[in-house]
Amino acid sequence: MSMTPEKRAAELLSELTLEEKIRQVTAEMIFDVDGDYENKRNPLCGSYRNPGHFMHQDRNTPASPKEVTERINRDVRLSIEAQPHGIPPIENGEALHGAQWGMCTNFPQPINLASSFNPGLVERVADVIGKECSAAGVRQVFSPVVNLARDCRWGRTVETYGEDVKLSSDMGAAMCRGLENNGVIATPKHFADNYAAGGRDSNYSETSERTMRETILPPFRACFEAGAQSVMAAYNAWEGIPCSANRRLLTEILREEWGFDGFAVSDYCGVEGIGESHRLAASDAEAAAMALKAGLDVILPFDKYDAVKEALEKGYITEEELGNNVLRILTAKFRLGLFDNPYRDPDAAQKLIRCEEHRKLALEAARETIILLKNEGILPLERSKIKKIGVFGKSADLIPVGSNYSGPYKAPWQGEDAPSPLEALRAYTGDSTEIIFAGSDEIESVAPGCDICFYFTSILEGEGSDRSDLRLPSVAAHKNREDDSGLIVDLSEQIIEDNQEESIIRLCRANRNTVVILLNGAPVDMTPWIAGAPAVIEAWYPGEQGAKALTEILFGEINPSAKLPVTIPKSAGQLPLFYSYKPSGRGYAYCDNDGRPLYPFGYGMSYTSFVISGAEISAGSDGVMVSFEIANTGKYDGTETVQLYIGSHHCDVVRPIKELKAYKRIELKAGETKKESITLERSAFGYYNRSMEYGLHDGCHTIMLGTSSEDIAVSFELTVKGGIIRKV
Repeated sequence: MSMTPEKRAAELLSELTLEEKIRQVTAEMIFDVDGDYENKRNPLCGSYRNPGHFMHQDRNTPASPKEVTERINRDVRLSIEAQPHGIPPIENGEALHGAQWGMCTNFPQPINLASSFNPGLVERVADVIGKECSAAGVRQVFSPVVNLARDCRWGRTVETYGEDVKLSSDMGAAMCRGLENNGVIATPKHFADNYAAGGRDSNYSETSERTMRETILPPFRACFEAGAQSVMAAYNAWEGIPCSANRRLLTEILREEWGFDGFAVSDYCGVEGIGESHRLAASDAEAAAMALKAGLDVILPFDKYDAVKEALEKGYITEEELGNNVLRILTAKFRLGLFDNPYRDPDAAQKLIRCEEHRKLALEAARETIILLKNEGILPLERSKIKKIGVFGKSADLIPVGSNYSGPYKAPWQGEDAPSPLEALRAYTGDSTEIIFAGSDEIESVAPGCDICFYFTSILEGEGSDRSDLRLPSVAAHKNREDDSGLIVDLSEQIIEDNQEESIIRLCRANRNTVVILLNGAPVDMTPWIAGAPAVIEAWYPGEQGAKALTEILFGEINPSAKLPVTIPKSAGQLPLFYSYKPSGRGYAYCDNDGRPLYPFGYGMSYTSFVISGAEISAGSDGVMVSFEIANTGKYDGTETVQLYIGSHHCDVVRPIKELKAYKRIELKAGETKKESITLERSAFGYYNRSMEYGLHDGCHTIMLGTSSEDIAVSFELTVKGGIIRKV
């Protein structure tokens, strides 16, 4: 009988020298792949940033999947042949919305994917990402990001699944399943509370344990329950201890309470930050020991062998403690099958990666993730009536993937059959329509003669790009990513040559048939121009096929169905703003603002209309079922996402005004009516009481059925007493 991965790992661990054990907790990342890479590379480390990630920066054309796979195979072989026990390394990388090591299929950004309210779609996307990573030999990815985006000034909002606990949990779990099912280790990040007041990335967390338990931690736990085998610690500190060295997080909660049996990695240079940033450790040796003893297993991204060795020599950590870390790493390697099948087939990778089937899924995903925010009757467009189109904004001439983990290091993502919005419009309309791509100085001369005008916004955001101002950047804006703190995000530059707000206002005045198309990763302040804009589309960054999907939506080939995964504020002065707040002792408004958002969480328009009626609720020992009829009362086929919220009161502690607990996408033909139901399990009514014990505690609950957090069609009252759920 063959041994389990756990037993194989324990047996191998008993044979390793101290030096070999130290090497397994170390890692390397070398940027100069086309230079002196193999002479710089120490082949004894346990993990490597895969060299495929850096193969493109000095080339005019990207490396092919076959070349990338061959290079990673060679990297793995170097380690196996140099290791006394032939231990293969884990080749890691990023895969936020597509494998970042090369020109792989580029899907919509996570904020887009969350807008679909479709975990099934996200799992299919993750399945493709997992297949493409695995095909090239990338066996661990630092994804998904399941931090909640409750202050959109945070530059990394684009990486998240939005502000909601339920939605982020579902999307994160779906991503983990898709990756892990293909032999790729998912690494949810950043554990646990990754930004602070004002949306400041990696700043000290003052979040209480109650808030951590109720909001921050559940999406991570959902990822581990879905099979994620790793986790990345955040840069910041919580309760006085950096997350990379926080035993409360990495051992007590993660392993002892949740039963997680995978391994934990640092964010890049996070262990060094224990001393350099947090000023807690006096040396790298102390920092390494603090992290390893707390439950961190792999120190990324640069080799810290000397620091760990010194920590052992000085008694900061014992060999037995180090063995616990190494055992978890070896177990993961055996589970992956790295010892038995360490190499990948380059020809198979070439055939699979960005194949036609994968590109089709990128298009399908884009279609489901673009949101119609406003429409004063000008959309959808009738193709036969559109003879002249005015296109404004430089982003119209860029593939809308976003400059955030969207391809290889330094090089922009590119791919055949991946158009810019301008190219997609030209391909769709053909020779029958004149398209003028004009500058802002031509608005008054070009726009009045057009049947329709489009304005595409521009903004550079992502890691290292937190904002204090939510307005669209103007002529003075100049952003160079090389100044940012991210080590491997796209090193792109953007110079805004247009006063975007002024241009939008002028364009809408010059031609009332104008659509503003937002290409962004987080909400922007629309207050100066939204009243005058007849139509607004939130496209986010819809990926390599996003321009095609956007064109289809503009011309009514596809009926938009996406919903907002975040609340859109009227201005930065309202922040932080999210729908699932707790009752105030006073109120929520300012003297010049009613406190309501510009657009609420869960909101999104359609070209058709839906009516919910005949709703009923039944309660039983297993939970609650809400049944209802939904009718498509318009003239277009469409999809509505029905959302079920719970508002709790008279509980043991103060509870949120409302929380999303379930949702369902329902497709309806024009004029069709369906009977549907949504079930709430008993756990939907659980909460932490005053003693911080989670359970089905007593309380009263309002069940709200609607199409956004503010558009509620019907509500019901329930009580929970003694563990029994009853209708009122």
